[in-house]
Amino acid sequence: MAYAALRSLAQILHQTLNRDHQYLILDEKQQIESLVEKVSSIQDFLENSSQKIKQHLERKIRDASYIAEDIIESHITDRIRSESARYEYGILEKISIRFNVIEKWIVSSPKPAYSRPSTLVSFDDFMDIKARLVRESSELEIVSMVGMSGIGKTNLAKQVYHDSYIVHHFQTRAWATISRNYNVQEILLNLLNSMGELTSKMHEMTSEFLKERLYMNLFHRRYLIVLDDVWDTKFWDDVKQLFPIDKNGSRILMTTRLENVANYANSCSPPHHMQFLSDSDGWILFCEKVFGKYYCPLNLKEIGEKIVQHCQGLPLAIVLIGGLLSKATRTEHYWKYVAENVGSETTITDEQCSKILSFSYKYLPSHLKWCFLYMGIFPEDYNIHVSKLVKLWVAEGIVKPVGSKSLEDVAEEYFLDLVERNLILIHEKHSIGKIKTCKIHDLVRDLCVREAQKEKFFHVTNRSLRGIQEGSSIHRVSIHRNTNTCDDKILSSPHVRSLLNFDCEVTVPEMSNMRLLKVLHQQGTLEFSNEIAEWVDLRYLDCMSMHLPSISKFRNLQTIILRRDMRRPLYLSLDIWKMPQLRHVLLEYVILPDPSSVGTEGDRSVFVLENLQTLSLVMNFRCTEEDIKRIPNIKKLGIHYKDEEMDLEYHCLNNLVHLRKLESLKCINFGFSFSINLSFPTSLKKLTLVEGGLSLEDMSMVGSLPNLQVLKLRRTDLRAAFFRQEWITNAGEFLQLKYLLLEKITLEYWRVDRTPFPKLERLVFKDCYNFGIPNEIKEIPTLRSIEVYGHGGLVLHSAMNIQEEQRRLGNDGLQILIVNSRNRTGLCLN
Repeated sequence: MAYAALRSLAQILHQTLNRDHQYLILDEKQQIESLVEKVSSIQDFLENSSQKIKQHLERKIRDASYIAEDIIESHITDRIRSESARYEYGILEKISIRFNVIEKWIVSSPKPAYSRPSTLVSFDDFMDIKARLVRESSELEIVSMVGMSGIGKTNLAKQVYHDSYIVHHFQTRAWATISRNYNVQEILLNLLNSMGELTSKMHEMTSEFLKERLYMNLFHRRYLIVLDDVWDTKFWDDVKQLFPIDKNGSRILMTTRLENVANYANSCSPPHHMQFLSDSDGWILFCEKVFGKYYCPLNLKEIGEKIVQHCQGLPLAIVLIGGLLSKATRTEHYWKYVAENVGSETTITDEQCSKILSFSYKYLPSHLKWCFLYMGIFPEDYNIHVSKLVKLWVAEGIVKPVGSKSLEDVAEEYFLDLVERNLILIHEKHSIGKIKTCKIHDLVRDLCVREAQKEKFFHVTNRSLRGIQEGSSIHRVSIHRNTNTCDDKILSSPHVRSLLNFDCEVTVPEMSNMRLLKVLHQQGTLEFSNEIAEWVDLRYLDCMSMHLPSISKFRNLQTIILRRDMRRPLYLSLDIWKMPQLRHVLLEYVILPDPSSVGTEGDRSVFVLENLQTLSLVMNFRCTEEDIKRIPNIKKLGIHYKDEEMDLEYHCLNNLVHLRKLESLKCINFGFSFSINLSFPTSLKKLTLVEGGLSLEDMSMVGSLPNLQVLKLRRTDLRAAFFRQEWITNAGEFLQLKYLLLEKITLEYWRVDRTPFPKLERLVFKDCYNFGIPNEIKEIPTLRSIEVYGHGGLVLHSAMNIQEEQRRLGNDGLQILIVNSRNRTGLCLN
């Protein structure tokens, strides 16, 4: 894509000019400044032009940008590695000539005219599936749903899966998405995870062990298993022995596009065939996506109804067109144009749906197109963590700075824009509703991969290599599951900038030629060596490794995520304080060096890490004034204290108050004595305290935080005066709190003011037995759910009393969820 390539080149040019070294001579600097102006001018044209750019011009812009990026980075890299490298005159002039020609072709044009989702499923479909799941038959039954892509099979399965009656009826439930290239071990892990039975060690276990563990967790329990998106009859042969036949009314709900797959799994009972939406239901869904809570203007109603009719009752098509029109100008002329181009085939097919999807993609703003296509770099049905996606977008250079906003904030706005356009599916949310993970529909992903490979944006290795010509520039490579080998032509290419490996083992020697690598995601273990230290342009590193060498040569590193399966501390060198580009450091059990030993204030090697936003998990963080001064803009901090004999003055937790942008803090094993020094900044939105002791005064201090929305207390001892284990919540405290988790809390009595927690939405108890839930809690008007996990105790007793009272009052606004950890029984009242 032309815009994407230009955006990446612009970042390289700015970064080259801002580098603090002597690798540029005066002539080079002036020519690069001139290039910056040209690139900026062309970017403005692409952003603001409303006319259709000719395909050959867009291709020339893209190719010129890639060539320029290769030349500049290769040149700078050679100069960094060897200061004696000879300067080649004329290389920048050649780049300028290319862009001069492009500028002549560009003419002024006016700005383009184009600049809470809920899912509607058929009520009849919903009631039919629900009835088949809970009917009296004690036999294990497989209930199959069949329908074309985009008709709403997964959405219907989710609504049934989370229905309050279903939650109550089945003792345990589990969900797994299968996909075309399924992996049985991953499916087992997903099933165990959705049951709450997964531990970190299970990732290292064999499939046979996991099969046995799953079977035993289902044995003698009435269970519901959802197997979503099954493509092959062989899959059922691979997994059918995993599910006990106890004749207790257990059910397996399967969704598939293929009737033969449904009949193969259950030949005795016909599958449920998904129905297309009626015109009236389709119109309701369309208006919801386009206008939200508002009505459709009368002058657009007739045209809108025609558009809905063209969608033939397919929810995905309606949602995609609705997402397009929600962001576009609301004129009769434009809506007629959409109606004419959507098509009016008598029977909608995958091809017709792809046409509608392509239409939505075509009219995305330039800055969103690259972000959208990037979604295809992940494997099919992959749970994409939004935080990781944002970091990748920033590292790839596809996020354009906007005013004083951080690049991450801009990237999140891009992401939400794509969600609002219904191109990205929400999969999981955080405790207060922020999106945690997402997915994309199979048809959407197919479009991303198809367009990306056509534009040479990225290449997926488990697809045909026939389209790759010898010597072609492949800038991004994604290695997906079940890829037996990786093509040497790709792994030896010096043009590769991003390598995301989700499955196959790629050793360092194979990657050593990728000297311009910027992004590396390695699902498995990465062995560091001297070749890797040559990646001076590396910005994003995510891998599993037991050790980490000196990272000083990664002078442009922004994000480092190191996954380790051991808890020995990882000691970082002093180089960490000399890397001002760092934005996110996620290293388990890391010990930071004393920054005061780096140098004096007059030493230019001493940096304040202005860009650092995430730092976790730091062991025995000293929290001195010097430490705090080095990370002034930190937003997320995780700390873990191991030594109970540590000097309190040496670890000055009261200095945390000076981190004025800190939003999320996790503190583990802080002990009773540490609470004396606890002091939190008013910016804090999320606080997690694990294994420590808090006094009544400490809790009042926490309650006074004006922006606190999430509070999690795990294995925490709440002590008041005379060590009486009582928590008194007073008026005026926790004014913004929305989510409260109490897990294994040592507390005998909890007393609250008449108006506690005025904005609380979720209250969660885990293994709390010795105290009851205050009666005033149920009167909180914003409270949506009370969840109790565990068996016995006063919390469970008081929760059941509240549940019974709500049932008598007919209150359907407060949900009570009680999960007995011994038999996994769920009782739910909506």
